[in-house]
Amino acid sequence: MDIKGIEKYLYDVSNWVTSVLSILERDGLRSEDEKHLHTELIVFLNKLEDVVTNRPITVEEVSECQRTANEIFSFSQIVFDLGSERIKTHKRVPIGGHTLPPLPYPYNALEPYISEEIMRLHHDIHHKSYVDGLNKAEKMMEKSRATSNYDLLKHWEREAAFHGSGHYLNTIFWNVMKPNGGGLPSGGLASQIQKDFGSFNQFKEHFTEAAKKVEGVGWSLLVWSPRAQRLEILQTEKHQLMTQWDTIPLLVLDVWEHAYYLQYKTAKDKYINNWWNIVNWEEVENRFEVAYKLKWDSY
Repeated sequence: MDIKGIEKYLYDVSNWVTSVLSILERDGLRSEDEKHLHTELIVFLNKLEDVVTNRPITVEEVSECQRTANEIFSFSQIVFDLGSERIKTHKRVPIGGHTLPPLPYPYNALEPYISEEIMRLHHDIHHKSYVDGLNKAEKMMEKSRATSNYDLLKHWEREAAFHGSGHYLNTIFWNVMKPNGGGLPSGGLASQIQKDFGSFNQFKEHFTEAAKKVEGVGWSLLVWSPRAQRLEILQTEKHQLMTQWDTIPLLVLDVWEHAYYLQYKTAKDKYINNWWNIVNWEEVENRFEVAYKLKWDSY
């Protein structure tokens, strides 16, 4: 790794450390593990600053930073799995006040299945554009209410639907993936999949084919239906078209071209098949446990 590559690596690690610190500090440190992780992150961030400041950077220093980063990353996964509600907030978002959520892992953490370049483009550019578009639409509709001028309401309602759905689905997407993921679900989710699809393999095949057969760009989604009181698999075109109301997304797969094209080119099927190696079933199970409590009268 040349000096520019080393500097980029240290910069990326510093950004990731800072984002994890912001998550931990947002609602206060709730457990001894979180306090310990917070301390380790502060010490490591100071170490990174020292390494970057004190030139020249030695191979030994970089190797030590890599070892420490791997250890802290592994520990942070355990901490967040134990208290997964930590990465969610329940505060009211003001009109036009949506923000881009930090990735729960470094940009290169999902390699080789999703490249660092794609993660940077997808999260920093595309997801941010959805946040910005949603905020603008909300503010313009607020202005319409204040002035009683609804001439452009149809346009801004469409913008809110497109960008809002893009923001919310991508926020789910980042969290239902993790390094060293994949495998099988467990607990209540596994039982429900067996009940509603016959087997995990039948579920996986159906979900995979739904993703492959999305017309144009869109998503494949595993959802909980409080009305039918069962799991369903849906498609959506773009972010908001051709889907079903009254359902709660649990597992989502982005098949917009910006999610895979730089790495997979036209091999969309390969991207979809590889994606199963990074599914974060713990997060999907957490979402299912909460969604399962919501049940409407059945019709």
